[in-house]
This record gives sequence, structure tokens and C-alpha cells, in this order.
Amino acid sequence: MSRGRSDSGGWLRGCLVVFAVVSALGVCGPALYWRFKNAITLRNNNNKLSCPSCLCDCPPPLSLFQLAPGLANLSVSDCGSNDPDLKEEMEKQFVDLLSEELKLQESVTEANTRHMNITLAEAKRVASQYQREADKCITATETCEQARERAQAILTKEKKMTSVWEKRARQMGWEGE
Repeated sequence: MSRGRSDSGGWLRGCLVVFAVVSALGVCGPALYWRFKNAITLRNNNNKLSCPSCLCDCPPPLSLFQLAPGLANLSVSDCGSNDPDLKEEMEKQFVDLLSEELKLQESVTEANTRHMNITLAEAKRVASQYQREADKCITATETCEQARERAQAILTKEKKMTSVWEKRARQMGWEGE
């Protein structure tokens, strides 16, 4: 299994090398072509004719800072502040952005309200179910309490009856256990 991986890794490396060479030739090839072509042309022309060098009284090229001094500090905060049409358009965009933000906040609020209402309804349903269960438990507890009180009353009555019968039996000569 590792043999297949090393084969595919080598194949991938080979493809990457080929891609790098083709990319380098694609980028540098035209420049190299023109350079060699000009060198060959100049060599041929030097053998045949030699032209005098050009004398120019051209001013030195302007630097980027001289062309656009505002770019030196990269501050574009006041860009277009003098143009009323651009300023109005930017304010429109700002108003549009604010209204879009408000609409988004409104939709989020509506979604949160919907979710809260659903959660509240579910909580009320569960609370109602628990209340019904609690009412059942209270009713069952009251029923059990009433049954206990009746059983206690009957037990007290039975103890009195037992005591009366035991007294009569002793009077008749029963000695008990």
C-alpha cells in the first residue's frame, strides 16, 4: 500500500515541477523573447550601421508622491467632500445602509419575538400539565388523609369495643394471656 502512495507522490511532484516550468516560461518567456530579439537585431545593426546616441532635454520623471501627494499618508477621509453630487450620493448610500441595518434588526427582533412567544406558549403548556398533575396529587393526598382519619376513628372505636369486651370477659372469669 505504501508503494502506491510513493508512486502517486512522485507523480504529483513531477506534475508540479512541469506546471512550475510552464508557468515560469509563460510569465518570463515573452520578455526573454523580446530581449534576445532586440539583442540580435542590435548586433546585426551595429555591424551595418551605428547610430549616434540621442540627446534629450527631458525633465526627470515625476514620482508618485509628486503626482498624488494625498497618497503619501493614505488618508482619503475627505475624498469627494467638495463635490455636492458625490456627497449627496454617499449620504444616500449611508441612508440606505442605515435603513437596511434597521430592517435587519427588525427582522431579527421579529424572529426573537416569535421564538420567545413559542417558548412562552410551550412553558405555559408544560406549567399547565404540571398544575394538573399537582392537582391530582393534592386530591390523592386529601383522599388518603380522609381514609387515614376514618381508619384511625374506626381503630379507636374498635379499641374501645375490645376494651369493653375484655372487661366483660374478665368479669366472667377469663384471665387472658
